[in-house]
Amino acid sequence: MLGVLVHSLPPVTAHTTCPPLQTTGPICGFPTPADTVTPRQPRGRERVITANRQTSWAFADAYVAEDEALHWARDRAREAGLRSVSPGTGAALRLLAASVDAKAVAEIGTGCGVSGIHLLHGMRPDGVLTTVDQEPEHQQSARQAFRDAGFAGNRARFIPGRALDVLPRLADAGYDLVFCDGDRLEYQDYLAESLRLLRPGGLVAFEGLFANGRTVDTGPQPTEVLRLRELVRAVRESTELVSSLLPVGDGLLCAVKR
Repeated sequence: MLGVLVHSLPPVTAHTTCPPLQTTGPICGFPTPADTVTPRQPRGRERVITANRQTSWAFADAYVAEDEALHWARDRAREAGLRSVSPGTGAALRLLAASVDAKAVAEIGTGCGVSGIHLLHGMRPDGVLTTVDQEPEHQQSARQAFRDAGFAGNRARFIPGRALDVLPRLADAGYDLVFCDGDRLEYQDYLAESLRLLRPGGLVAFEGLFANGRTVDTGPQPTEVLRLRELVRAVRESTELVSSLLPVGDGLLCAVKR
């Protein structure tokens, strides 16, 4: 039966793959390309290992079936030139929201509602998602997607504006989860705000930490990637956080506030 399921998966595309992570290497704990296959591995087996890993990631990404509301939101995001979280990342967000029994969630980067639907599915039935985005028209698409997904209008609070202007107005220790999918150049600032917004035991998550493989690339990288590396290092070394970097989608960095 597993073989049938795997063969029924859609073709693996670039966004479903990412280099394996190890605990050694010159960049914030990430491996160099030479570290990805052990010396004991027989020549010719590398392709088999890579294919198996890619298939496994594709299987995980297709694990949670998405409904018509999510497909509609993805289509609107694609038309607007926006990136959406992968199905695997969406499933992880549902799980994280459920794991902290989230009643109040703050989302930075509404997009067209893909991540918001996943978060709402994981939250308590009386939970409220506060979602921030600079583009009101994107939030209108998200509002429609939430309705189509069956969520009442009072389950989401839409705030248009720049995240770093809006977040200081939100209540201290008033949130169970903060999901960051906005401007990656501002992720370090989002971290500081998240620590203020979260209750003890609350959780923060950052989307896109692999940057399509560039975060682990040893070559020269743009400022965005350098900032992501700094964020990974800051979260890992923080005494206030217990963290994990999940290999779903384009990388989901998660941390629980002590």
